[in-house]
Amino acid sequence: MSFTADLQYFENHLAPYAAKSGNSRGRAYKEDSHGYRSEFQRDRERIIHSRAFRRLEYKTQVFINHEGDHYRTRLTHTMEVAQIARAIARALRLNEDLAESIALAHDLGHTPFGHVGERELNSLLKDRGGFEHNRQSLRVVEVLEHRYSAFMGLNLTWETREGLIKHSGTYDRPGMSDFFPEEQPSLEAQIIDYSDEIAYNNHDLDDGLASGLLNFDEVRELSIWSMAEKEYGGRLPSDQKMHIREIIRKIINLLVTDIIENTQRLIKESGVSVYGDVKSHTSKLTGFTDTINQANDELKSFLRNKLYRHYKVTRMSLKSKNVINELFRVYTEYPDTLPDRYQEKINAEGLHTTVTDFIAGMTDRYAIEEHRKLTDPFIRV
Repeated sequence: MSFTADLQYFENHLAPYAAKSGNSRGRAYKEDSHGYRSEFQRDRERIIHSRAFRRLEYKTQVFINHEGDHYRTRLTHTMEVAQIARAIARALRLNEDLAESIALAHDLGHTPFGHVGERELNSLLKDRGGFEHNRQSLRVVEVLEHRYSAFMGLNLTWETREGLIKHSGTYDRPGMSDFFPEEQPSLEAQIIDYSDEIAYNNHDLDDGLASGLLNFDEVRELSIWSMAEKEYGGRLPSDQKMHIREIIRKIINLLVTDIIENTQRLIKESGVSVYGDVKSHTSKLTGFTDTINQANDELKSFLRNKLYRHYKVTRMSLKSKNVINELFRVYTEYPDTLPDRYQEKINAEGLHTTVTDFIAGMTDRYAIEEHRKLTDPFIRV
């Protein structure tokens, strides 16, 4: 069997409402198809080989990189999202390659220091359209990565790029004009929102307990924890660390199972039968059941109040905010402090866009080093 026939066989076994690589709206720059890889496979591999993807290893999830070796980073978070997305996509007979591509790229535009860095850049740019990491992720894959002589960016398919700009947000914001804001994203893109949420809620819970910032007895009062203990059924390990690992694994399974089964129900009730029906539907077709949604919301509220607002996390956040603020101020007031390759971009891109691209692309440790070089007279520049 030829590869073309093999790919056709694979796509014929997808659900009729799944995104098919052969029906892609294409790439911004036309390229010949590959003899042994589908278009969405090529997207995935281009993302993995990008510099922006490698930098995720040293970008904050909750705990700054130097706080410990075992806490999640933006890279490990991304890998967990991709793992969950593939599981959901396979169960729903969706296109796993597209789901994985969107998952792997969804945080490429994230700032150093996690959401603290994003909020601070957004505040600094409030009079210039603000900052949003989804929009920046799209800019990374369309403009900032430069690995090919024929074009800027990674030249990903329209479907992967649509999944990035429509991730976890409304469709009436800047950058949407090329992606039909009146359309729903593909189901592959829709499941990324929930894969992302399942991943970060549970690994933040895990890291919060491991760090000692969360109280185990308080965590056990959560509805989702009680559901998972009931789901576990047997006698839980007496070792607390193993107890936590077993239950968090059960929570993830509980949430993934719920999103799969409820999405199947929503699709059936909607009357959607083909891919075009998904795009034109009046609402998204993914989501938790009411019971699980309430329990998940309780978990999010708990993490917000007990972990993200913990005084130690607040202290880390304050330092991170100050680093971003000071870097932005120095670079915009004194553009000559920018590296040569960024000074060359100012005429073409404008000062504030150039500074934003530079800061957003930094890892935590690079941002800290730059801050020290610019503000500490005893550090060599």
